[in-house]
Amino acid sequence: MRVARRSSLITTGLLALIIGGGVGLIGHEATSVGPGLGLVPVVVILLVGLRRPWRRWRLAQQELSPERRRWLQAHVPLYRALDEEGRARFDRDVQFVLDEYSFEGVQDVAVTDTLRLSVAAGIAALLHGRPSWELPGSQSVLFYPERFDETYHENVTASYDGMAHQQGPIIFTVLAVQKSWDDPGDGNNVVLHELAHLFDFDNEGADGVPSLVDPVSAPDWQSLVREEMRRVRRGRSLLRPYAAEAPSEFFAVAVEHFFEQPDAMARQHDELFRALVSFFRLDPRSGTVLDPSEGSLADALEGEAPAT
Repeated sequence: MRVARRSSLITTGLLALIIGGGVGLIGHEATSVGPGLGLVPVVVILLVGLRRPWRRWRLAQQELSPERRRWLQAHVPLYRALDEEGRARFDRDVQFVLDEYSFEGVQDVAVTDTLRLSVAAGIAALLHGRPSWELPGSQSVLFYPERFDETYHENVTASYDGMAHQQGPIIFTVLAVQKSWDDPGDGNNVVLHELAHLFDFDNEGADGVPSLVDPVSAPDWQSLVREEMRRVRRGRSLLRPYAAEAPSEFFAVAVEHFFEQPDAMARQHDELFRALVSFFRLDPRSGTVLDPSEGSLADALEGEAPAT
């Protein structure tokens, strides 16, 4: 996550210049105020367009609290693997999320700092290797007290611990979020799972091909997923059985294991591991971020291991 994208700053500046210039020209021709009228839209556009970069810049000057750093150190495997510079950037991204996302409890759920930090840590982990990325989708998170069904109601047959939507909020149950980080090496993390789905949405919904995958690489990725799903069904996979439910669920479960059990995944699912390293541009075993010139998803799917 960046404080500001150069393209956004350029777009904001050009928009302010064009509209301000147009209004200034009209003011010069039609009013007694003159060209100075053009300053009004310039100021408004700059205030709106630069609001988030300004807030992020101010947050970047602040340190994450010691309590939050200790929690990250104790519960997030990737955080422990990072060097000092990497942790500083992870801390900064966590602060961006805590500032920009809305966190709400349903049915009198008390939204604690730990719940908010648990989600922020997941987002920071997924984006750590891709500083120019932002998490797709909504910036609204809801916490439910118990499992829910497709209609978002609780009942004895409800089975959902989390749910991600292409446009709507991200939903978690409190207990599932707590369990996600209590045993961070078990490969079962509903926070990472649901956030991973957000990379999988396109105009037709989730299909197991992350939306940022190069279309040229998509057929090879789908072939790899089919083979890995067969391994899951045969009980010969590190991934838990739910990964075989659908390609979309396979990707989400694979992301959980990638961040929580990277050593085991690298040993047992070498090609899948290398593909995810190339996708996230991150080796979670060491916290190493890949240089943009080092390997692509296509290389990984063809068997060429990216340098780390």
